[in-house]
Amino acid sequence: MRLLLVEDNVALADQLNPLLRDHGYAVDWLADGRDALVRVHDDPYDLVILDLGLPGLGGLDVLKQWREEGVTVPVLILTARDSWAERVDGLRAGADDYLTKPFHPEELLLRVQAVLRRSHGNANQACLNVGGVELDEERQSAWLEGNEIALTGAEFRLLRYFMLNAGKLLSRMQLADHLYDGESERDSNVLEVHINRVRRKLGAPVIQTRRGQGYVFTGLPR
Repeated sequence: MRLLLVEDNVALADQLNPLLRDHGYAVDWLADGRDALVRVHDDPYDLVILDLGLPGLGGLDVLKQWREEGVTVPVLILTARDSWAERVDGLRAGADDYLTKPFHPEELLLRVQAVLRRSHGNANQACLNVGGVELDEERQSAWLEGNEIALTGAEFRLLRYFMLNAGKLLSRMQLADHLYDGESERDSNVLEVHINRVRRKLGAPVIQTRRGQGYVFTGLPR
């Protein structure tokens, strides 16, 4: 999953970037609201973590303009302003969740997971469980018929994106766009290697190949 972090506090951004990457997210970071306003039109983000007190253009104005322009990407607002009125304004402007600074890193991670699940139609699930495969996001492993399956970091990121988009046809370009940040080198052959490794661990039928089109996560056959 690819996230855009818009935060002008460099010290906080330096904490959040490695935290999010360690939990399997590709992260791009911006510190100015004007840059963020344009960037979401250029890259396919799965979630934006948006500070309100931004230079250039405030986070609330950025969010309002996104929604007016038809940008539907989920947004988690961060703010040091502990005011119920501002929280209400943010939610009315189209925010999906709200977190007040200071916050515990674990709470941020759980809220990110929850927003991503809701945005992909998995709001009622405490964890990702699709097609007979359960994904443990804390341990970055999978569970199959009561057995834990170890995953590499790349396999975990790939499987999570497939499971959140179960049943959808995903091209190699889509996978690369959502699994790597703007600075990463992308190689479709490496993606195919990771897909084949996931198949070997969970069973070949879980991910189907549509020749010339891409891949579909269907889960285990019933």
